[in-house]
This record gives sequence, structure tokens and C-alpha cells, in this order.
Amino acid sequence: MHDILTRNVFIVKEHVGMFKAASNYDIFDPSDPQTPIMLCREPNLGFFSKMFRFTDYKRMTPFDIHVTTPGGEPVLNVKRGISMFLSKVDVFNENGTRMGGFKQKFFSLTASFGVLGPNDEVLCNLKGSWRGREFKFEKDGKVYAEVKQKWAGMAKELFTTADTYAVSISEDVTPDNPIRVLILGAVLCIDMVLKE
Repeated sequence: MHDILTRNVFIVKEHVGMFKAASNYDIFDPSDPQTPIMLCREPNLGFFSKMFRFTDYKRMTPFDIHVTTPGGEPVLNVKRGISMFLSKVDVFNENGTRMGGFKQKFFSLTASFGVLGPNDEVLCNLKGSWRGREFKFEKDGKVYAEVKQKWAGMAKELFTTADTYAVSISEDVTPDNPIRVLILGAVLCIDMVLKE
């Protein structure tokens, strides 16, 4: 796991763009909201995926988001193939090893994903409302992390799909716990699967 993931609080900002196919995000430390500490890009977006991103089928398109430091060091990778009904997203660490992923729950009244480990064992659940602005990683009443969508202002909210999220990881999650890779990957998953 990359050392940059040992922090407990991150701000994730989606780039503003009126006609953009690729999803691009910057990740900041809240103490310095001007200098990104990580960059999230979709460098290999195919022609047909680009075309479908401008249609009602956008939520079904595959994605492959690479998270790096500003210097280009890999941090993690979030991937999904074509999704017809329920999403299954895979998360890989900086070495390309699958750390786990997310599986959207069927017939859930809330936006709910199982957070899976490397062998698809359920580590915890990611829960929130379909249109809500708060999500929690929890299991048996224990909260591992919270993700809150921040209000971006009237113009940005009405005319763009660019979102900003605050990620808070519990002090109980040790700095070397591999679930941190999944927590950060989940923010991109929330935005790509539920919010776009």
C-alpha cells in the first residue's frame, strides 16, 4: 500500500467540464486545498465508451481510473467492465494486485455495496441513500469511514456534474490496513456508479 494512504482525511474534487467523457478528479489534504496530493485519471477511455458517456447509457459504460501521485507514482486503480444492472467494481493497489472491490446489492432500498476483500469475502458494507450526500463503511455497528458529498454552490450544482467529497477514515483503522485502498477507491465508485 502506498504511504500516501496512511492519512485519515482526504478531499476529492471532480473536474468541472460541460462536455467531458473522461472522469478526472484531484485529491487534496484538507490543510492545503490548492495543491493536489493525488491525481485520478481515465487515460485509456475507448472510442465507444466516450460516445456512450454522452447518452442515457453512461452509467453502464466501463471505467478504468488510475490514481497516481502528482509525480506519476501509481497509488491505486479502480476498474469496472460493462454494467447492465448491478455494478461490480475491482480495486487494485499500486503493484496491480487486486485488493478487493465492491458489489452493488440487489433490491436494496438504499445505495448499498458490499465491500469485498481479495477473495470476495465481505469486509463491510458501504451504505447511503440513492440521492443522499453521506455514505458510511460499516459492519456490526462499527464505522470504518465516512464519505460526505459537499455542497458546491448553486451554479456548479445546477449546470455541471462535478462533485466534491470529504473522506474521513476512523482512527481505529491502522495506517497499514489494506482497507484504506478500498475506502479511497469507493469514493470514485460512488461518483461513477451512483452520481453520474
